This record gives sequence, C-alpha cells and structure tokens, in this order.
Amino acid sequence: MLDKNSPVPMYIQIEEFLKGKIFEEEYKIGENIPSEREFSEQLGVSRMTVRHAITNLVNSGLLYREKGRGTYVANPKLEQPLSGLTSFTEDMRSRGYEPSNKLIRFEKIIPPIDIAKALQMKTGDEVFSVVRIRNADQLPMAIERTYIPVDIIPDLDKSMVLGSLYSLIEERHHQKIGHASQLMEAALVTKEDSKLLNIEQPSAVLIIERKSYLSTGIPFELVRSTYRADRYKFISEIQR
Repeated sequence: MLDKNSPVPMYIQIEEFLKGKIFEEEYKIGENIPSEREFSEQLGVSRMTVRHAITNLVNSGLLYREKGRGTYVANPKLEQPLSGLTSFTEDMRSRGYEPSNKLIRFEKIIPPIDIAKALQMKTGDEVFSVVRIRNADQLPMAIERTYIPVDIIPDLDKSMVLGSLYSLIEERHHQKIGHASQLMEAALVTKEDSKLLNIEQPSAVLIIERKSYLSTGIPFELVRSTYRADRYKFISEIQR
C-alpha cells in the first residue's frame, strides 16, 4: 500500500490511501474511520505521521472530528453562492436539507457603538440581539449573531426567531428586502464557538458580516456569522 522508498512523503501517501477508501465508499459518509493507532499498526508508520495525514483531510473537509468520539467521513461541503440574497433557511431548503435553529440568546439591548453606527441608529435606540446555532439536518453549520432595530420588528419574540426572519419581514410585516453588503474572512475558532459548533481548537472557520437593507435603503439587520470551514464553502461566478 505504501512505498517507503518513494520520494513522496509518507503522510501524503496515507492521505491518498484514505481518499481512495472514501471515494470507493469503503468508508461511507457519516461512518467512523479506524483510529490513528489502528492505522499506525496496519500501515507500519508512526501515529504522528498518520495524525498529519488525517488532520490534512479534516482541514480539506473530507473528514471531521468529534470530541471524544473519533473521526468521521464528512458530507460534501455545502456550496453557498456569493450572489443573491437568501436566508439560511431558504438556502438549506432549496438544497434539500432540513434547516433548524438552536436559540442561545435573545434579548433587547442598547447596541455597542459600532453596531448602532452600522444600522444608522440614534443614541439610545434598542436592538434585538439574537444568537442562534444554524443546523442542516441536525448538524451545526454556523453560529449567527444578529442585531435587528426594535422599530423594524417591534413585536419580535423568541418563537419568531426560530424560523426565517426574511419571511417574517416580507410576509408578516409586508416590507420588501432590497440588498445587502458583506465581508468575509478566515479565522481560527474561539473557545466559546468551538463548544457551540462541536469542533476542536484550533480549527478554521469562515467569518461573514452581512448588513441587509430594506428596499427603502434602511438597514434592518446586521449579522455576524461563524461558519464551519469543514462543512461550508463559498463560490462565486466571475465574468469578464
């Protein structure tokens, strides 16, 4: 299986060996793969070399780790187009996944200065601060920290934020959503978010900050989202 005389490093050979097992579905999606110790004994290499190979496949999204349980074959990463303005709920349903939310926090606050400025709010105006874990087929995909001016949806309550806020705004409050701007960057997951997303530290995450506007040009939402990099990727089409 492995050629110890090859100029190709052993950890890369192990990566290719594992990829073959995954692509040939000997290791199926959602299944636990053998432990580092088992691979070390089977392949006649050190556990450190095996760990290097497995970590690379975790970082690429083919595998994922669960604390205290082991390493599993991952579902293919979900692709999120960077064009078009849809909610997480709408996007997941369009792909055949069942979206769900776990509400971590819901409160009415006077926002920090940067949030108030971004939402063009006056001093003393309040926002709803909502923290949710966004799931697809019960698997955690992202943490969303959302800020919504109280005067946009004054009757917002906990039960409403478990669904799609976009549908709530358009269907119940009859306001048309216009456009959004967003920033994206890579980061390492924080200690708090690693627990909420059930991933180890250090792990890579994608940070998205999106500010959404009504058709009137009034900002109605600021969302700071932390996406699991092992389960999500963003795509864009570029034309000349």
